[in-house]
Amino acid sequence: MTAAPAPGHPSPRQLRWLLRLHRPAALAWTLLVIATGTALLWLGGPLTDAAATAWKEYNACAFAPRCSYDQDAILLYKDLYTYTTAAVLAVPFLVAAWAGASLTGRELESGTARLAWTQAVSPARWLAARLAFPALLITVSTGLLAWLHRLAWTAGEGRVDAAKPWYDMPTFYSGGVLPVALALAGLAAGGLAGLLLRRSLAALATAVVAVAGLWTAVHLALPHLWPTVTRLSSLRDGPSGAGIAAGEGVLTASGDRVPAPCGSSLVPGCRAELADLNAVSFYRDVHPAAHFWPLHLTASAALLLLAALLTYAAFRLVRRHTAAPLAPPTPLPAPTTPAPAERAAA
Repeated sequence: MTAAPAPGHPSPRQLRWLLRLHRPAALAWTLLVIATGTALLWLGGPLTDAAATAWKEYNACAFAPRCSYDQDAILLYKDLYTYTTAAVLAVPFLVAAWAGASLTGRELESGTARLAWTQAVSPARWLAARLAFPALLITVSTGLLAWLHRLAWTAGEGRVDAAKPWYDMPTFYSGGVLPVALALAGLAAGGLAGLLLRRSLAALATAVVAVAGLWTAVHLALPHLWPTVTRLSSLRDGPSGAGIAAGEGVLTASGDRVPAPCGSSLVPGCRAELADLNAVSFYRDVHPAAHFWPLHLTASAALLLLAALLTYAAFRLVRRHTAAPLAPPTPLPAPTTPAPAERAAA
């Protein structure tokens, strides 16, 4: 006799059923990963070499009237970088939409989930099968895309004049572990939305809005997740310091930090305003390039903790909805047998 799988763990039968049920989504996801990965490999290899050569030719022209360079390579590099970056950043939204609309919401809406629960599949095991394997697939594929994007950006750094700096927000987000953590949070949010709403379209919209809210929260909190470095500059130069800015202003003679009324003492009228504040220099709090991974890891840890809490809430919810057994049907009253006297009178 085959031992039954432990409660809460997906069985191979459940995984095979999950793959059959979501085969179109799995094929579409595979095509997306292959297409984006191939584009990133081309971007970081031959296209970067062609764009770097074209920029060398352009810089050597020195605005000569009859100088030729490969402008198409430069434009193609720029366009492909924009499209692949957008594809990597869209992954968490796609995961959340699929998880809310199809992974749990559609099965609860159609009654397929309750049918499975009555056929020796516990609700916990049903939910585990729908979260565990997709989580592994999403982690591997999204991590691969983010790693390839990081390699493509590194290949063009210092070689392609139009390459984005590391602190460009789309470039920063798509080249680390944040897309993976946000995609897992989107999976958990979508699964929970499907369990709560039990309507595919409503769960889809809720999950996408939740991911947008999470990304906004990360973007606002990111500059404050790690200690910054302060860059000082003269009153003539204005605030300076490349990196992710967390704040700037002017520093007074007493050491106070106040908002900057203007950008440089060279601007007419600005010198008097700075003198009224007794300002001695501008300051800017920034995150340099060395803070790339600390910021990514800190923000990702917070998102993974949130994903774990959402997953825990989903399991509690599905157990609460299925803990109370269905009430047995009310028995019909038994037919009464007439007394002997009544039969005789009849």
